[in-house]
Amino acid sequence: MQPYLRPDLDRLQAYHAPHFPEADKLDANELPHDLPEWLKNKLAFLLEQGVRTNRYPEGDPLALKAAIAEYCGVTSEMVCVGNGSDELIRSLITATCLGGRGTVASAEPTFSMYRILAETLAVPYIGVARTANYGVDADVLEAAVGANGVRVLFLANPNSPTGNLLSDEIIERLGSLPVLVVLDEAYYEFSRFSAVPLLWERPNLVILRTFSKAFRLANFRVGYALANPEIAAVLEKVRLPYNLPGLSQLAAFAALEHRDVLLAAIPEILAERRRIERFLADFEQLELFPSDANFLFVRPRIADPEAVRVALAGRGSLVRGAAGGLRVTVGTPEQNDRLIANVAALFTPEMR
Repeated sequence: MQPYLRPDLDRLQAYHAPHFPEADKLDANELPHDLPEWLKNKLAFLLEQGVRTNRYPEGDPLALKAAIAEYCGVTSEMVCVGNGSDELIRSLITATCLGGRGTVASAEPTFSMYRILAETLAVPYIGVARTANYGVDADVLEAAVGANGVRVLFLANPNSPTGNLLSDEIIERLGSLPVLVVLDEAYYEFSRFSAVPLLWERPNLVILRTFSKAFRLANFRVGYALANPEIAAVLEKVRLPYNLPGLSQLAAFAALEHRDVLLAAIPEILAERRRIERFLADFEQLELFPSDANFLFVRPRIADPEAVRVALAGRGSLVRGAAGGLRVTVGTPEQNDRLIANVAALFTPEMR
């Protein structure tokens, strides 16, 4: 480690995503369907006619913020957009904990970027252990938050990788915590549960969402935060200038404009999730957990999860190893057919 670099970075590992273009990609919770060709053509036209590539993109995309506000039922002053939700998580940590002011907390296992971004900013992080079924114990969480100088708490709802929603008790208790509470609703369009109505009565609440899942724009990296105007204004102060490329702004705006078309795929995804659930539930050697998202979490009872992941990848189904189990994104019906066949080949009828 060279002397002018922070020594604590030596133990960190760069984020890595496996790339197997020949396999069915069921490891990143993306929607399996690309944008319709006519919408891609529209974006290409808008890029050609409306974007001067020699100029910086709009620094404060007011039209996109207004469209997001209309979609979510809030005002534009409550919206902040980011280069993916990751940038917004980083901004929230910067706004609360940087400079030795506090600790980041979450309930683990969960989305890894909460921990990773805290560590890259040299901010202390605590991961509160979830219960056996991956719920959150309100008393344990409250005690951990109170005893560790926590200033911001991130909770994914539904959680990734486990797919479950927070209980009503936890949602209620969060309102009394003396910290900034961030509910990550990346999978809202699948769960249809949102805490947006609570924004007006809980000034310490922030909601994160993304265009990377149901809206099929993972390649464009557009996320957004909803919060009271005071918090949203602070997030504007700490974000990078021109943080959202012009084409990404156009894509997000077009996605909202045509959301009736794009979101029409969700019933198929949910039906396919139920089909995979019914299949996996037939294997006694697999512990399956209920999901409110576009993925499933399953834990092999006798086999090494990593060995199962590698075996499935070798057969053409790329899933994600996480938290001692496997997170399986719902794909197209054809991809799911192949996943089912590959699981059946690994776990013989005698093992059911």
